[in-house]
Amino acid sequence: MSELLTKIEELKSRINQSIIGQEKVVEKILVVLLADGNLLMEGLPGLAKTRAIKSLAKNVDAKLSRIQFTPDLLPSDITGTEIYQPDNKEEAFVFQQGPIFANFVLADEINRAPAKVQSALLEAMEERQVSVAGKTYPMDKLFLVMATQNPVEQEGTYPLPEAQLDRFLMKVVIEYPSSNDEKSILKLVRSESKGHAVKQEAIDKEVILQAREEIKNVETSDAIVQYIVDLIDATRFPKKYGEELAKWIEFGASPRGTIALDKCARVVAWLNGREYVTPDDVREIIYEVLRHRLMLSYEANAEGITPEKVIDEILKVVAVA
Repeated sequence: MSELLTKIEELKSRINQSIIGQEKVVEKILVVLLADGNLLMEGLPGLAKTRAIKSLAKNVDAKLSRIQFTPDLLPSDITGTEIYQPDNKEEAFVFQQGPIFANFVLADEINRAPAKVQSALLEAMEERQVSVAGKTYPMDKLFLVMATQNPVEQEGTYPLPEAQLDRFLMKVVIEYPSSNDEKSILKLVRSESKGHAVKQEAIDKEVILQAREEIKNVETSDAIVQYIVDLIDATRFPKKYGEELAKWIEFGASPRGTIALDKCARVVAWLNGREYVTPDDVREIIYEVLRHRLMLSYEANAEGITPEKVIDEILKVVAVA
């Protein structure tokens, strides 16, 4: 195990101590972080979505911003705006950075704000920069947007358009903890309320950046590349792969989906201590990569077919070359 992987494992262990019963969610957050992507997290209120990103920021020497999305939010509330300073003779307008200028950005309940506000995130998410009044301001190399949304309460919300969903590397669905985990959560909260939480030195953010460079050396064989391409092809041309898929899928994944599947599979391989990708690495991450990139047909929605069931079927009919 490399020194970098040891440090990432330590980071995972620390977050798991704070987010009890959500080991798979914590692992997916780290995959997105190491793949230099952005995360959409869906779950009911109170399932530690906010706590997860706060725990990550606490254990990495990095800046965290939290933006509560509401219907009256403006794009400038996110990106920042130019402030007029009449006393400044050299430059009358000075750019004041918004909360998007951080390492970790929690976009809480992103579907509460209208499209023009949601789109204020797009340039930062995709190009790692913000353009205001004809000037471009670069973001930090370590940058992650974690957006949350509630799957049940849909009144007064603005669902994210497919083009914006595609910008998220992965979509993670967070579930209720088990009864035993719930007991441990109670003990943890009681301990924290008494001030018993152990303070540990934060991990240098350079560790994340160096790990990303190391992951770039993970090999993907021609057979695995073909497997990834075939999986995406099955979402675009489902008729070639079976009548049920053709009936369920309206539109498939874009090339971003192909790139995301490759990136995430290489991160999973690295986290498992390997320098090469296996089909299991692809299968482990495919649900989070594709569930928000599939547009299902009216018939599929009427029958209660979920994206997960569609992906199950794709994995059955697509074989490794």
